[in-house]
This record gives sequence, structure tokens and C-alpha cells, in this order.
Amino acid sequence: MDGEGGWKVRALVIGGILGALTGIGTAYLVVRRSETSGSPPRMSTGEGLRIGLLVLGMLRQVSQLGDDEHRG
Repeated sequence: MDGEGGWKVRALVIGGILGALTGIGTAYLVVRRSETSGSPPRMSTGEGLRIGLLVLGMLRQVSQLGDDEHRG
């Protein structure tokens, strides 16, 4: 990992691990909420769309991190 692309591999591995941990944490919260309410989780089309747009917005924000430093 010392070569030119080492930072890329490291970024992908760290991002993958953080993404997996976030997904597991979210699934845990959904399961726990479902157990508390006593019914399986349900999501409407509108809720799914809203969550999808929120995730896209978050990804856009993450992709713009550090842009101000490079614009000089």
C-alpha cells in the first residue's frame, strides 16, 4: 500500500467498513423498533423516495469535502 494508489485502496477499504457499520446499525434500529411495536417494518413509496434523496444529498456533500481548499 505504499505506492501511488495506496491511498485510494485505503480510502475504499475505510469507506466500505464505515458503510457496512452504518448499514448494520441502521438495520439494528429498524429491527429494534419493529420488535417494540410488535409489527414488521413497513415503508411507503414516499418514505423510500425521501430516504433515497437524503442519501443522495449526503453523498453529494461528502463528494464536495475539501473542494474549497483546491479552488484557491
